[in-house]
Amino acid sequence: MPPKLDPNEVKIIYIRVRGGEVPGGSSLAPKIGPLGMSPKKVGDDIAKATKQWKGLSVTCMLTCQNRQATVSVVPSASSLVIRALKEPERDRKKVKNIKHEGNITLEAIFDIAREMRARSMARNFAGTVKEILGTANSVGCTVNGMAPVDVQAKIDEGEITVPNE
Repeated sequence: MPPKLDPNEVKIIYIRVRGGEVPGGSSLAPKIGPLGMSPKKVGDDIAKATKQWKGLSVTCMLTCQNRQATVSVVPSASSLVIRALKEPERDRKKVKNIKHEGNITLEAIFDIAREMRARSMARNFAGTVKEILGTANSVGCTVNGMAPVDVQAKIDEGEITVPNE
């Protein structure tokens, strides 16, 4: 028989899910089953916590203590950029290979960079802003009507000033 679980021990589990949807029991069960929790109940909690991220892929952090799971959403940079585009919801089973065309303001990029700052590898805030601009480039949107690469070049040249945090 496996050893008894310590009720005060905190386990952290990361899982990538579609926002607003209940993840499959087959993906949850191997992760949380050994901790003595019901995958169905945790799946419902995840769906409730990710309701505002409907249709987007987000990472959820499950903090498990004493057979109770608390769900917190840890959005990626791409999820934040796509959410800032304010696109209508799509049925992922019917619509494939989406091109995210749209325009984001530079202020929205700064807000996303502030949110991502703690997880960024950049030394200063301008570096984090450039990371987010790179994500916007890969998503396929524009920033203030310009390509994100051009905005990065203007930040490097000093034409666009980046606030300190």
